[in-house]
Amino acid sequence: MVKQSDRLPIGYPERRRVLAGLGGLALGAMLPTATAAKARPLISIGFTPAFVHDQYALLEDWRRYMERRLDMAVVFKQHDSYRETMDLLRLRKMDFAWVSDYPFLALKDRVRLVAVPLYKGQPLYRSYIIVPIGNRQAAGLKDLKNTVFAYADPLSNSGYLYPRFAIHTMGANPQTYFRKTFFTWSHKKVVEAVALGLAQGGAVDSYVWESLERIDPELTRLTRIVQRSPEYGFPPFVAQRDVSPALLLRMRDLLLTMHQDAEGIALLKRINLDGFIKGDLHLYDAVAEMMRTFGEAGAS
Repeated sequence: MVKQSDRLPIGYPERRRVLAGLGGLALGAMLPTATAAKARPLISIGFTPAFVHDQYALLEDWRRYMERRLDMAVVFKQHDSYRETMDLLRLRKMDFAWVSDYPFLALKDRVRLVAVPLYKGQPLYRSYIIVPIGNRQAAGLKDLKNTVFAYADPLSNSGYLYPRFAIHTMGANPQTYFRKTFFTWSHKKVVEAVALGLAQGGAVDSYVWESLERIDPELTRLTRIVQRSPEYGFPPFVAQRDVSPALLLRMRDLLLTMHQDAEGIALLKRINLDGFIKGDLHLYDAVAEMMRTFGEAGAS
């Protein structure tokens, strides 16, 4: 049985060099200067552990870019789990957030859609099931029964909901299918856990795995993709419901026009995105259907 308290064991080995690329999203909180915060209105933007990881220079550049475009002080807030970001949005203690599709649907009318990223020209991504490179026999989840499996986060579609749904459609019980499961609390750490042999399989966001492949091929080449999910709507950028319509539109305009100026283009390239579109709720219908299968909140 999966327990939300399951974590990687103490002493989990760290890689010798910090990933310089995109991955499981440990962003680091980035605060504007005290002078800037006093001089201009302050907005806060949260990130779940799913998109940009260990990219402190990138996040600082993106924060400053937003400050200039909005003429407002901006703070980026790091959170170690999807739940923390969701709770702050519910409590109206955060203005905007880049969240996964599952939390977006779970929050329902507590947030409003601002924009959806474009990845490889589409507002779409997948879940990848990965195994250690030395496992040449496995061809998918059907070959991972009774193994140790790494999930990303209990509120992640690609890192938890999809693999459970896939097992369910095979006619098996996701709760008992694996010998042992644990949460790594980030997609990057799922890749690490599988690469290091702590798990015989894992579920990871395709955007994260492919971004890591560009930045740290030494890590991803220790894993192998054995199953790809259908495409789902890319995790969106959202506003909590009390953000003013005017501010929401300003933020949407900033994101939708990043690809039109040199600095924005350079930032998008570093984030490994093509841009943003307005998007719509129908992008997330398939995820909502999977949530309904398990009777999970927010899927109606």
